[in-house]
Parts: sequence; C-alpha cells; structure tokens
Amino acid sequence: MVFNTGAALLDAIVLAVVCKEEDGTYGYKITQDVRRAIEISESTLYPVLRRLQKDGCLEVYDQECGGRNRRYYKITARGGEQLADYRREWEDYASKISLLFSGEESI
Repeated sequence: MVFNTGAALLDAIVLAVVCKEEDGTYGYKITQDVRRAIEISESTLYPVLRRLQKDGCLEVYDQECGGRNRRYYKITARGGEQLADYRREWEDYASKISLLFSGEESI
C-alpha cells in the first residue's frame, strides 16, 4: 500500500474487526482479518491491541483452546463509542478525498 496507515486508522480497523465477534476474537485471527484491508505484521498489531486495551476500548480474557490458553479481545462500550466516532470521521474524510480525486466538485 502506498498510503501511510496512521495510528488512528489502525485503531479504527482493529475495532471494526473485533466488534464483529460478540464474544471477542483472538490475536492471530485479528491479524488475518486486518490483512484483508491492509498489510500488517503481528509485531505492529499487538501494540495496537495493548493501546486499545489501556484506553478502555478492548477487554482481554484468556480461554483454553487445544490444551493452551488463547488470549481473546472483546470490544467494550467505550470501544464501540470510539468506533462510531471513527466511522463518522472516515465517512467525512473519504467523501472529501473522493471528490478531490474525481475532479467533479471542489470542497
């Protein structure tokens, strides 16, 4: 991808992925789902998950899976509110950029 992915966009993408699973989802699956939109390494993703947890947007719990513990991430009410804010901002931003690219109308 030629465009730089900033921290806010990464946060928005991760929250959008995690909110799709009511009971939460685990790190590797989050990485795979995020990679459908942007290229990201696990070493980039896990600090994002920790930051979102620290900010109260995600809660974390461990669950046994195949004899091992798997860490799950679940969106909180605060995370849902933050995601709604990100969606509103994205819609405004994307529409303005699309207008610029189309050359049809000035902003």
